[in-house]
Amino acid sequence: MEQFNDFEDFSEEQKEQFFKNVGKNVSRIRKKHKLSQLKLSQLIGHKSTSLVSGAEIYYNKQHFSLEHLALIAFVLNEDITEFFKSI
Repeated sequence: MEQFNDFEDFSEEQKEQFFKNVGKNVSRIRKKHKLSQLKLSQLIGHKSTSLVSGAEIYYNKQHFSLEHLALIAFVLNEDITEFFKSI
């Protein structure tokens, strides 16, 4: 029988590290495309940088949703898996 991990063992530290890693990857890819946080925000339908700037550094536990990542991947013509790679 297949053994699964208990989701309760996924610590807050692991969750924070995951979101920080995703944010760093978004930042790296955004810079690769020579885009400011404002320009990327506008490309995904936001009027200010608050989402992008906060989620890139996991400020106050702000992070990108799957929908945000799908939009960013689409507008930048990037594979969504790029956001989940280890740095």
